[in-house]
Amino acid sequence: MNDRLFSDRREAGRVLAGLLGHYRGLPDVVVLGLARGGVPVAYEVATALGHPLDLLLVRKLGTPGCEELAMGAIAVGGVIVLDEDVVRGLGLRPDTIRQVAERESRELARRERAYRSDTPAAELRGKTVILVDDGLAAGVGMRAAVRAVRQRGPAGIVVAMPAAAESTCEELAALVDDVVCATTPMPFLSVGESYWNFTQTGDDEARRLLRAAASARAGATLVRTDLATLRSELVPVRDGVPSDEVLFDIVGDARFVLIGEASHGTHEFYAARAQMTRRLIEEKGFIAVAVEADWPDAYRVNRYVRGRGDDATAEEALRGFERFPAWMWRNADVLEFVGWLREHNDRLGKRERAGFYGLDLYSMHRSADEVVAYLEKVDPAAAARARERYSCFDHNDGDDGQAYGFAAAFGAGESCERQVIEQLVDLQRNALRYQRAQGLLGEDEFFHAERNAVVVAAAERYYRTMFGGRVSSWNLRDRHMADTLFALAEHLGWQRGEPAKIVVWAHNSHLGDARATEMGARGELNLGQLVREHSLADCRLIGFTTYTGTVTAADDWGGPAERKNVRPALPGSVEELFHEVGHKEFLVGFGRSAGAADLLRRALLERAIGVVYRPRTERQSHYFQARLSDQFDAVIHIDETGALEPLERTAAWERGEPPETYPVAV
Repeated sequence: MNDRLFSDRREAGRVLAGLLGHYRGLPDVVVLGLARGGVPVAYEVATALGHPLDLLLVRKLGTPGCEELAMGAIAVGGVIVLDEDVVRGLGLRPDTIRQVAERESRELARRERAYRSDTPAAELRGKTVILVDDGLAAGVGMRAAVRAVRQRGPAGIVVAMPAAAESTCEELAALVDDVVCATTPMPFLSVGESYWNFTQTGDDEARRLLRAAASARAGATLVRTDLATLRSELVPVRDGVPSDEVLFDIVGDARFVLIGEASHGTHEFYAARAQMTRRLIEEKGFIAVAVEADWPDAYRVNRYVRGRGDDATAEEALRGFERFPAWMWRNADVLEFVGWLREHNDRLGKRERAGFYGLDLYSMHRSADEVVAYLEKVDPAAAARARERYSCFDHNDGDDGQAYGFAAAFGAGESCERQVIEQLVDLQRNALRYQRAQGLLGEDEFFHAERNAVVVAAAERYYRTMFGGRVSSWNLRDRHMADTLFALAEHLGWQRGEPAKIVVWAHNSHLGDARATEMGARGELNLGQLVREHSLADCRLIGFTTYTGTVTAADDWGGPAERKNVRPALPGSVEELFHEVGHKEFLVGFGRSAGAADLLRRALLERAIGVVYRPRTERQSHYFQARLSDQFDAVIHIDETGALEPLERTAAWERGEPPETYPVAV
């Protein structure tokens, strides 16, 4: 799979149109495509938004002897913009620049006549002008275009492109009224890296698109054939759950089934996922559920469902989930599933019982305590050594891993990296001796202690890394989740003498293959990608989407749970496309639905709501580009969904959120 998001310029234009949806229907808007490569992109934007299309001619001023290096650009109206860094760096003389500019001006005039013939340029005075190109690196050509447009008296200027360097987007934001950069790949190597097909746009194609736009109907982003394709291939579901026949056909002989969620606070996602998991445990031999939760908290539930813990009820077993956001696991749907799993296991022998495990790494201090507690039982001297090593963290306040990470990363405190690695190695060195103590239970309890020691080491590194950039800390976290999953599969498989089959619960952003999303273009990977790379034939990725409804989420990290309204999905999103299908709920499986797979291989917006929901910045906070049929093996859409019910319901949650009655920015 490739990180390139757009099949060609036309597809990129459709994606860009979705991001510019708030300009649809506004009066006095003109779309200008920078000739030639920007014209196919601009055509899709203009057609989708229902605005007239024209072109703007810009020519690069190539550096003599190195024509690919732009020393500047010229645009119609006699505009010249120079890249001062290149000019100064190469010591280019004014007469050299003038000669190149004169030559390119003649070519600019020739092309202007060839494109326009007797057709006048669009009137821009008093209009909002949307300038579109196929992508930007340094942006010198777009700066020339902005200056040329400004000479013609527009009311406002918008710059839009499918792919650009982040620094270029920031620089342009200071020059115009609005900048829309669909993707900002890091590192940004070239515009062409964002496209599968980046062949040059010819003069004939540019002229043809201008003529077509002049007669095109002001249109919607969705074409009738797209909806017909989806309607013909969708599979009915009930309460988000496909029939056993459909579910088992999708799963096949897979050992890892990863079932996602489009938010951390939607009842229907949790309930449907739990029901599918029940069927896989009952009928397909799955023996574990691994969730996006901290290892020690989930292991308390594991002890309960396997009849080994001190908790008398499912609710007591879930009390370990105290850290924000507790409602992710302390909610009515998880409570019901945990109760069912205990009842199911009570009918089985000890070795056949299904478990419940955590994959995450936030429990640095809690996991350290678990390691010490285990060693107190099997090796008090080793417990003393562990306590001494982990005391390195005592220099920071309470259970604040971020405080430790900040201090260690910036030299304001001691790094505990050496100590946590020493402790992990010490524990593993004594594995056989410790496990002999209690037979099967000893194997499980040692595995629990070892995973906690791994969590401490991973969390220590994570908290140090998070102050060095989002990509590195995100990747470290998802690699840890993948490593934990594979270690769990190996442990359970060794115990049972056959490959272990595990269901994974986590957010779509962790489970959908990152290589098919904007995340991958930024250099991020995720659990779904890593599982596919490790076990492509043995895994299935299933996602969820919704169009609108309510969700349990907070306003900010650490805030109280609220029942918030979910806005209708944005134009140009996969959620809007599914809404237009006109069915309340359905499944699309990409293995047997070739038409839907082809349709959803184009990049569309996709919404992701975590534990924080900020509808006032909906586009920036909650949407990313994705090729859905490369991201998942199947997707279940439920058009309207409701909020997850926390076990501790606050007054704010009970009250809910009034509907918006005033416009806010997206």
